[in-house]
Amino acid sequence: MAVQLSTVARKAVDHVCPVPHTPEAVSVMRGRVRAVLVDWGLSPDVTMDALLVVSELLTNALVHALPPATLRLSWVRAEEGRALRIEVTDAGRALPASQPDAPDEHGRGIAIVSALSARYGIRVHTGGITRWADLLTV
Repeated sequence: MAVQLSTVARKAVDHVCPVPHTPEAVSVMRGRVRAVLVDWGLSPDVTMDALLVVSELLTNALVHALPPATLRLSWVRAEEGRALRIEVTDAGRALPASQPDAPDEHGRGIAIVSALSARYGIRVHTGGITRWADLLTV
């Protein structure tokens, strides 16, 4: 029965939700994402990786971008199988300038996202900027 639930879950409709522009938004959204991924039958290991990627992408949007922000979870095809796509879109008009002299507590997010995802990227469009990452779920 668990296999059937997992198969049904992977056909689930995308999960899209607005991100409140508040200090507690990352924590609130992590809880919401955890519930969705458990409902979709994702393994605990992939869920933990996804929560870390969500935290990094949301923190970036809340600290460096303009509201509003939106989080989207969806399923995409990858060469290795299926992948969970995590996207955070904000109303930013351009990519932020790099900050080579940033304090030690900043600037590691993209390295974390890169390490945990099969691929990641940035799309600049008329609605703002979307940062995304695909996590393999095989």
